[in-house]
Amino acid sequence: MKEFHGAATARFDISAETVFDAITDVDRLPSWNAAIEAVAERPDSLANGAEWLVVMHPPHLPRWRSRSRVEEIDRDHLRFAYETRNADGNPSYVKWTWDVVPDDGGADVSVRWDAYLKTMDRKLMAGPIRRRQLAREVSHSLEALAAELGS
Repeated sequence: MKEFHGAATARFDISAETVFDAITDVDRLPSWNAAIEAVAERPDSLANGAEWLVVMHPPHLPRWRSRSRVEEIDRDHLRFAYETRNADGNPSYVKWTWDVVPDDGGADVSVRWDAYLKTMDRKLMAGPIRRRQLAREVSHSLEALAAELGS
């Protein structure tokens, strides 16, 4: 497997701006994404090119550090995109894109991930495992975010 892709959507019964602000608040990530154990480094502000580092610990996998870099943060259009790489220097990466669309006083959220596997261990083992896990994890994260925001 050289790459894999996925997407998830959710409806929130709160303002789109509130949802977008929560998604882009790096410090809050561990509270709604169960695969993130902790935020190890955070930028002073989240802008294009800013980076943060998290400790990942999905169920049934060892811990690892993951570094993300903002590619787009557009509060006017409620779009957030970033690239994530394992902090060990592996060249494999995942591109994440979040879109929040205002709808009748609430918000429709869609998230897409595109993983590009560059090394044999990622292509044969880690990639297929993470593909299956992400399909569940992202939906659970969206549910947890909705619960946290009272939506």
